[in-house]
Amino acid sequence: MSHVPLPTVDLLGMRIACVDEDTVLNHMFTELAAGRGGWLVTANLDFLRRYAKEPAVRSLYAAADVTVADGMPLVWASELLGTPVPERVAGSALIYRFAERAALERRSLYLLGGDPGAGDGAARALAKRAPGLRVAGFSAPRFSADPTEAELADTVSELRAAQPDLLLVGLGSPKQERVIHALRARFPAMWMVGVGISFSFAAGQLAHAPDWMRRSGLEWVHRLMQEPKRLARRYLLEDLPFAAELFARVLVSRASRASRARQH
Repeated sequence: MSHVPLPTVDLLGMRIACVDEDTVLNHMFTELAAGRGGWLVTANLDFLRRYAKEPAVRSLYAAADVTVADGMPLVWASELLGTPVPERVAGSALIYRFAERAALERRSLYLLGGDPGAGDGAARALAKRAPGLRVAGFSAPRFSADPTEAELADTVSELRAAQPDLLLVGLGSPKQERVIHALRARFPAMWMVGVGISFSFAAGQLAHAPDWMRRSGLEWVHRLMQEPKRLARRYLLEDLPFAAELFARVLVSRASRASRARQH
């Protein structure tokens, strides 16, 4: 069976898949059944800002097989362009869907990274939520911002022994993407996903934002209240101004496209 690419929308050069959660899951597990792995990036506004502003990170994110919109600003921007993404596809929600689908199809997960106790707690929570799930392992090794071969060695050995179908990496971005990039060629039949702080949510160390905040794009306010020292600069000084720039550039692009269409 040949690989079928997913439809995408271009946001400042980043190719965002126009898919919902079910389509992402079906794509990944169909690829697994065909013996093919892949790399899924769940991109929020901060990812897009790095992609637009930092060439080294741009090439890193661009190496992924599938990128989805994990952030309402990306969903809104796609709507402004006239090529709407169907819904937000959040890594913090996908990990539960991964567990349920993996249990159903007798696939296994490995959890890499996370704060102290988060991987262990998340593994227990996911196994409880999805009876029959096989957690192939979890570990939280220390990696440099740009991981070295020596730092990766134990993880490579563990993954070769465990042979999970899905590797969930919770190290924050772009470190988790650098780790995945370093591992990807060695495990071509494995799907790899960077899930940020999601292990802490699953383990109960952090509380999810209320549904209405997630639907309205205000989840960042909830996260800022939980970790103000760590997140204030990113959210207030970097991401908010970039959101204004994103919407302005999208509106200019839409107007330019409409003008060209009228001329033809």
